Amino acid sequence: MAKPKINVRSAKKKPTKRNQKKPSSGLLKRSLLKLVLLFVVVTAGYIFYLDNIVRTQFEGKRWALPAHVFANPVELYQGLPLTTTQFESLLSDLRYQHTIRLTSGGKYYRSGQTFTLRTRGFTFFDGKEASKTIKIYFNNGSVSSIKNIKTGRDEALLRLDPVQVGSFYPSHKEDRILVRIDEVPRTLIDGLISIEDRDFYQHYGVSAKSILRAMWANLKAGRVVQGGSTLTQQLIKNFYLSSERRLWRKIKEALMALLIDAHYEKDEILEAYINEIFLGQDGERSIHGFGMASVFYFNKPLIELKPHQTALLVGLVKGPSYYDPRRHPERALKRRNLVLDEMARLGVLPEQQRKIAKRFGVDISAFKQIRSSRFPAFLDLVKRQLSRDYKDEDLRSEGLNIFSTLDYNIQTTAEKLFKKKLNALNKQYGIEKGKLQGAMVITRREGGEIVAVIGDRNPAFNGFNRALDAVRPIGSLVKPAVYLTALEQPQNYTLTSEVDDSAISLKQRSGELWAPKNYDKLEHGLVPLHTALSHSYNLATVRLGMELKVPNVKRTLEQLGVRRPIKPYPSLLLGALSLSPIEVTQMYQTLAGDGFFTHLRSIQSVTSSEHSALQRYALRVQQVVNPSAVYLVNTALQEVMREGTGRSAYRYLSQDYNLVGKTGTTDELRDSWFAGFSGDYLAVVWLGRDDNKPSKLTGASGALQVWSSVMQSISKEPVLLNKPDDVEFSWVDQQGYRANEFCTNAVQYPFIKGSSPVDVSPCVGAVGRVIERAGHWFEDLVNDR
Repeated sequence: MAKPKINVRSAKKKPTKRNQKKPSSGLLKRSLLKLVLLFVVVTAGYIFYLDNIVRTQFEGKRWALPAHVFANPVELYQGLPLTTTQFESLLSDLRYQHTIRLTSGGKYYRSGQTFTLRTRGFTFFDGKEASKTIKIYFNNGSVSSIKNIKTGRDEALLRLDPVQVGSFYPSHKEDRILVRIDEVPRTLIDGLISIEDRDFYQHYGVSAKSILRAMWANLKAGRVVQGGSTLTQQLIKNFYLSSERRLWRKIKEALMALLIDAHYEKDEILEAYINEIFLGQDGERSIHGFGMASVFYFNKPLIELKPHQTALLVGLVKGPSYYDPRRHPERALKRRNLVLDEMARLGVLPEQQRKIAKRFGVDISAFKQIRSSRFPAFLDLVKRQLSRDYKDEDLRSEGLNIFSTLDYNIQTTAEKLFKKKLNALNKQYGIEKGKLQGAMVITRREGGEIVAVIGDRNPAFNGFNRALDAVRPIGSLVKPAVYLTALEQPQNYTLTSEVDDSAISLKQRSGELWAPKNYDKLEHGLVPLHTALSHSYNLATVRLGMELKVPNVKRTLEQLGVRRPIKPYPSLLLGALSLSPIEVTQMYQTLAGDGFFTHLRSIQSVTSSEHSALQRYALRVQQVVNPSAVYLVNTALQEVMREGTGRSAYRYLSQDYNLVGKTGTTDELRDSWFAGFSGDYLAVVWLGRDDNKPSKLTGASGALQVWSSVMQSISKEPVLLNKPDDVEFSWVDQQGYRANEFCTNAVQYPFIKGSSPVDVSPCVGAVGRVIERAGHWFEDLVNDR
């Protein structure tokens, strides 16, 4: 019997749910595992990346530190000419506080002619000077004695801390003073931890307890009154990250906080935080770190702060602008008291100290630190001279301490008088308001140290520096170089040699005739060489210069220190040479230095941020011209001041000063110059207009008046020219013949030996001539032996 066919497909059993084929669970697990591994690898790589960032910056150069420039320190000694008024003004400039409680450096009190002060400790180039408590006695306008109160002994020399005159900041303009953890008052550390992160020494960089505690405090207050970030997280945010509020940044901050906590000791982290935190703003300069904040708000080192002061600084962490004690003293006081209360509650501040601290007001110093460009023209010069030895990046980031040659008293005095005199000249000569500009450079006659620089009618203006960059024709300031060239040839020229002051015309390369004239439009005929210089006769100078050959005058200018290219045209003889005031100063410094060239210096020394010596700018001197010839020129320039164009200076200073100087005026009164020196200072002044229009001022009516006003206030020493051994004085009559003291109108002039007049004046008489010749015979006999 045949079996029926069976439909195999239909006969297949339908799979039940249990038998349905599921995706392989192994594949899912493997995929998940790969994702986890990828996440771990990426996370580990990212953590490794963050770890590298943390360690590289934390262990490397953490901060770009500004360079600070200091004035020359004031040194006091017995006999120093200084009045009590001047000394008290100096203490004010040094930001000393007047108080009977000398609890820290930078404080003083006065009783009549006696000052008691506690100096500030300071690290100079040659070592550290500790703070001292000193009594200084004055008598008759000078320092009579200096006594150390602790030792009871007299101090031979007292060096006060120097005035900080400016800084060179990094591009981000952050200013800070680095401090070590052992230089931080315990009350500041306790206050910081109490108010910002009380579990700092227990957590690992991130504190869950702090986050929960902050959430609870904020819920109770109904507003944000407390943050949950640890000090470590705050350091990470300020040191490594931006201030944007995003979840990913907070995660990154937490990871980096854990890493930095794992690598470094708590005190290292705290020290970095203390130096990094932002605590205020001063114009474009931002105040970072408690070390800088202590100076900015209290004008004293951090280690000297009292509990009420450290608590105020701690209070600023929450909001330096909102709690600014200068603008919002009530807010700052309320916040400070909160810090003090919290410290007492946690047992880190005794109750009695809390009560005492809360009795004080904000106690902020009236003085801010001097801004970065207090003396912009001088700082510009310092930076240019430093650029020969340091890169700009190093100047702005290595925290260098630059000890300059600036004399704070002279600079400030010169600025005040310069501005006052320019305003007076503006008004007196009807010059368009604000158009008269000027510059001034002052140096020490011995050594060439630059003590003051002014580059604008408004000395505080930080812009075009005319002292260094206003290159203008120098007019008659060039003439001493012409006469020096002649006097270096004593066989041909002496001070009494006759020169011809008559009209002269010279054909120029262009074919045009150059016909110079005297300022008074007159011709004076044959005149003694010293008269031609003292009265600044143009015609005599041109004729003399052409005899000497212009290239020889060019060489003399170069020997005096002019480094700018000079074209040896005849017009050079009357000042067709453009120089800046600093270049003119260098030239006249050689005359003031008796023929010895000294590089002008604005820097004494440089130390690192850790006060180790880096460089000292020593005095270098080189003889470049004959000192005997320079002596003769300077004698003639004294005549300029007594009888010539510089005589109005003696309305300001005594005739005993025997000043040496020369005026300079250019065509159409465009430039007014004066260069000259007393016994202690050399100064150069230029006045004119930036648009090169006539200034209406001659050298005598303009620049000399400014020079005299300033020198009257700063100079204390008359000129005593050093006579070289080969220079002798001889009596000479008005015709240039050898005379004696009995001859009418005879004058003594210096001569290089062998060049004095031989022909005897009729006034001497026959007997006198015999005596004169016998005297010469005897001198020759002695010299031969």
